[in-house]
Order: sequence, then C-alpha cells, then structure tokens
Amino acid sequence: MTDERSAEDAAGASVDVEAVLSALSIPADADDAEAAAIAAAVGAHVTDLERAAAASGGDTDSWRDRKWSFAGRVRGLQGRDARVPDGAPTDAWTASGRTDRF
Repeated sequence: MTDERSAEDAAGASVDVEAVLSALSIPADADDAEAAAIAAAVGAHVTDLERAAAASGGDTDSWRDRKWSFAGRVRGLQGRDARVPDGAPTDAWTASGRTDRF
C-alpha cells in the first residue's frame, strides 16, 4: 500500500478492504507469531482509515453553516471582524485558539 493511497483514504475516499487484503503478502519464512503481527498491524491500519473517512464525511457541510456564527462570536468577543477561512479547523475549541490568524 503506497503513501499516496493512504493519504487518499484518510482524506475521505472509501477503503477497499478486499483489495488491501488481497495485496497483503506475508513472507514465506514468517512464523505464526510474525504472520499474526502483520495481520494485526494491517487490520489496525484499515480500521484507522475507515474511521478517518467516516469522521471527515460530515464536517464540511455543517462547518460552512457554522462559520458565520463563529465569525460573529469573534466579533462580539474580540471587537473585530474576522473571515473564517475554508481550511480552518472545524472544532470550535481548536479554531478559537487560532482566531489571531483569521
């Protein structure tokens, strides 16, 4: 599995578990413990990619609606206008720590 494919998967592309498992090759000289460790590592990686894809699925649309209210909060609390960029963190606590950059 290449780094490019991992980046695409983390960005929200669906994970084809069958393709990952079919591309998995365990060395012929690996004993049972080594084979189990390789399978566990690949399984954990696929699970992480699936969770990242699921987590990134719904944040973008709801953040667009919340950007305006967040900018209003910045104006009310800091007394200045701020344009919340599209690449701003979607978590309000994380974004509030970066308001000096907006």
